[in-house]
Amino acid sequence: MDTIEIYCVNDGQMHQAVLGAPLSEIAAEHGIVIRDPKTGAESPVLAALVDHKLKELRYKLVVSHEVEFIGFNHPDGRRSYIRSLCFVLQKAVRELFPDKILEVHHALPSGLYCELLEEEAGEDGQHPAWFITDDDLDALRNRMQEIVAADLPFGRRKILSSEVTQLYRSQHQPYKAELIESLGRYITSVYSLGDTEDTFYGPLVPSTGYLKVFDISGFGEGFCLQTPMPGDPARVLPMKRQSKIATALKNHADWCRIIGINGVGKLNKAILDGRAVEIINVSEARHERKYAEIANQIYERRGQVKIVFIAGPSSSGKTSSSLRIALQCKVLGLNPKVIELDNYFHNREDTPKDENGEYDFESLGAMDLDFLNRQLNELLEGKEVEIPKFDFKQGKRTFMGQRMHLEEKDILIMEGIHALNPAMTRAVDNARIFRVYASALTSLGLDENNTISTSDNRLLRRIVRDNRVRGITPEQTILRWNSVRRGETRNIFPFQENADAVFNSALIFELPMLKYYAEPLLRRIAPNSPAYTEAVRLLKFLDFVVALQPSEIEAIPPTSIMREFIGGQTL
Repeated sequence: MDTIEIYCVNDGQMHQAVLGAPLSEIAAEHGIVIRDPKTGAESPVLAALVDHKLKELRYKLVVSHEVEFIGFNHPDGRRSYIRSLCFVLQKAVRELFPDKILEVHHALPSGLYCELLEEEAGEDGQHPAWFITDDDLDALRNRMQEIVAADLPFGRRKILSSEVTQLYRSQHQPYKAELIESLGRYITSVYSLGDTEDTFYGPLVPSTGYLKVFDISGFGEGFCLQTPMPGDPARVLPMKRQSKIATALKNHADWCRIIGINGVGKLNKAILDGRAVEIINVSEARHERKYAEIANQIYERRGQVKIVFIAGPSSSGKTSSSLRIALQCKVLGLNPKVIELDNYFHNREDTPKDENGEYDFESLGAMDLDFLNRQLNELLEGKEVEIPKFDFKQGKRTFMGQRMHLEEKDILIMEGIHALNPAMTRAVDNARIFRVYASALTSLGLDENNTISTSDNRLLRRIVRDNRVRGITPEQTILRWNSVRRGETRNIFPFQENADAVFNSALIFELPMLKYYAEPLLRRIAPNSPAYTEAVRLLKFLDFVVALQPSEIEAIPPTSIMREFIGGQTL
């Protein structure tokens, strides 16, 4: 029997494997167990990285490779699990509600927001949402559990794209058909689960028996497909109902439908038809309207509110949003003054340290809250204060003679990661503060049941900006991203609902724009880099998007949030 050698990253050993053996057999033969490094929780092997490229467990090895088996503690393992779970949901919906259409819209804190739509379109050409009852949800959950218990295998075949588009149109999945048509590919891979066929843009697990942990709960007009907890995949994420963020996502999805671009396939077609500049203009006009609405809210409370706090995750466009809101406030006769919250850091030696003994600059304790609260209260009392300037090179607070006081029409605008955390201003009258949460909450999907991650959207923004402004390579940005995300999860996301207003900085044309800038940067990452796996995933994702041309990018106005990332901003 012919054998090959593989190096297994999980146990650091060389192993003999039968030539042509699938990865699932190799993992089982050598007893590979996946444990979360922090919690110790176990996860089944869900997929593998073969020479840093993501592969399904059905993948067969015919030459020697480096192999790392991954579970739910790995982002690509989680994606494989969730994609597969969505397919189980699709099968259950088609069996129980054959006259309804499943749409998986966007991520929620507890999972994915889904709706069932009526098969018959309304007069506007849209399929109205069908309100699902608790009894319907119970039936759906029970059928999914039966499919999981049956341990049905996922299959895959490659067929002519023309046949695939016919299949999806017959299944009332026009966004899938339009996406495949816009790509112009001859062959398309189609997954099967029993007699149900669908397309997913990444690996699935081998069979439904892997998907034991999930739940569904009613949410809005639809429901949330709850997925396992990243640190404890044996438990489902608890249901969190963040209505303000959910409303912002729903508003964006509704707007995409209104302008007729509710999937990447339609966006691609619009760009290929020469409508890119039109889409840029209408998207920017919508942003301007939203900035004006927030400024109006601030103006209506002008007798009370004197401080505006703006927070949001990395690359959400906080800086541009601050400047645009300030501009709209000026239009209304207010006089905005801007202070950076970063100037209120403790001196370096007083900064708390994390579990690794490193300075934790993202913790709330890194800020001198007593000094910040004292200065804010003095400003609210009409007193003059000397504003500090933090010297990041020396790690010390300095004073350079910048003095400030607030007059009747003055309003203070401050932006920072802790701006929505009430503990930051515990000694300040909360009624004097207006809080804004800014994030790129895209609701545009690849198709009916393949969503676009808001985190991926922001990562692409940051890759482009870091390379242009900060001299940071795409590889470095990718390798730092998990740490950035942990900080957001700890310091920003728990306080989203404290916002008085939510600004969605997503722009419908930004993925085609970001593809133009990010794709060549990602292709520079070498195959032996630890960032290569993520670079390949992002490149495969961008393959589904038609890029803007330089002449179209020129139409993006100099005040656009996108100019914060690609340059040319005049704010």
